[in-house]
Amino acid sequence: MNVKLLIFILGGILVGNIAGSLVSHSDHTEDGISERVLQSRWYTQEQVKRGRALYKENCAQCHQADASGHANVIEGNSAPALNGTEHTWHHPLSSLRRTVKQGGIPLGGTMPSFSDKLTNEEIDDILAWVQSHWSSDIYTAWEKRNKQSY
Repeated sequence: MNVKLLIFILGGILVGNIAGSLVSHSDHTEDGISERVLQSRWYTQEQVKRGRALYKENCAQCHQADASGHANVIEGNSAPALNGTEHTWHHPLSSLRRTVKQGGIPLGGTMPSFSDKLTNEEIDDILAWVQSHWSSDIYTAWEKRNKQSY
């Protein structure tokens, strides 16, 4: 085999492996978000872990287990996606907390109030889990909006 051809093939394999590892790298782990990304966010990995169980118990029935939301056209109500693909990231943290606490009914929605079921800490844990599903770009855009709300 020609030495130049061998170098070309091996170089291609090496570049392909490096590119593949960069593309397959994810900011998310089974338990939430990677430590690298988490360093720039307001919540901790422990909050994400606690929030996962609380979300499953209190929110997943309407918003789906993966936070992808649910449209119920027949009954005329829906639960928006919370995973960063819909409008949730447009709202500051104070509004997200208030919506979980007071529910969506005051805003014209159907979400019940959780003020008698969840503590402020548990609400923050759920919101941490939800935001752990947001891409870095969505989180950065949300963070700018959140800072402007003060």
